[in-house]
Amino acid sequence: MTTADSDEAPVLLRTQGRAGHIVLNRPRTINALNHPMVRLMDDALSGWERDEAVATVILTGAGARGLCAGGDIRSIHDDIRAGGGSASVAFWRAEYRLNARIARFPKPYVAVMDGIVMGGGVGVSAHGSVRIVTERSRIAMPETGIGFVPDVGGTYLLTRAPGELGTHLALTGAAVGAGDALLCGIADHYVPSERLPDFTAALADTDVGEAIERYATAAPEGELAAHREWIDACYAADSVEEIVDRLYNSGDQAAKETAETILGKSPTALKVTLASLRRARALSSLEEVLDQEYRVSATAITAPDMVEGIRAQVVDKDRNPHWSPAELRQVTDADVARHFAPRDGDELGLAPGTAPRCP
Repeated sequence: MTTADSDEAPVLLRTQGRAGHIVLNRPRTINALNHPMVRLMDDALSGWERDEAVATVILTGAGARGLCAGGDIRSIHDDIRAGGGSASVAFWRAEYRLNARIARFPKPYVAVMDGIVMGGGVGVSAHGSVRIVTERSRIAMPETGIGFVPDVGGTYLLTRAPGELGTHLALTGAAVGAGDALLCGIADHYVPSERLPDFTAALADTDVGEAIERYATAAPEGELAAHREWIDACYAADSVEEIVDRLYNSGDQAAKETAETILGKSPTALKVTLASLRRARALSSLEEVLDQEYRVSATAITAPDMVEGIRAQVVDKDRNPHWSPAELRQVTDADVARHFAPRDGDELGLAPGTAPRCP
């Protein structure tokens, strides 16, 4: 076994037998992603893609709380306030490219989605070819609660969940466990956490399929299947306002509570999220969706809600954001449409036929 980084590095890299290990190593922040971590991961994948001695890549997180809680949103908050968000846009550019690379990686990419996996953590795991969940997994795209929109290919993943489950998860930001992650197609196999050390160790000299057969088992039943009737009926509406009305009037207490949850999120983020999901359904590839998400993200930071949402949730922690506009009816079609407008000289350019910004 070789170690490429010191224990203080934000990403630890090592090889063990024929497996390359990527360990996100900021446990005090639940391994929140930043730009240097994205670069380190990308460099590791570049090297291991060409290294015939490495047959499998394994992603895990340091500490006991989770794989990754998402992007380092406190840094994004500070960057927007101090520098207009240019560093955050550069981070997203690199991050989304990494998400696409993971999805197309030619060797098995085994993501251990143990504990908390949110936002950017979903981006570096759920696009992998082998996605493992445990009884501790809590997976979410909670962006609407901070005035942002699901990104890192999240709108691609969620629009491919059965029925309107993805719309439900995107608007509410609700976290799901192992059973529901499997139902929604954002995970592949359930391995009890006590078996993880043996499972990952086995990948040093064992085929991935054989290791899964040995250590994976049936997942505990999830919760979403029991609510599919009202979820599919309510979230099929064409606007957030109508979705909320249907939830309130469905006659189901859980649906009514869900409506109240949604109304606590950023009105602008909710409307842009719904538009992002509907547009993503019509796109054929992850790369096209990531190109769209880049436009949306780079535009979202020019409005006040993201700074306010992060302030309320992470900085001051008063959990009382003051959204602007404050109500859904005040968010116009033009407010939503501007998030999808082409960015002159600043496109991500992952999909064929699109032009990336010159470095």
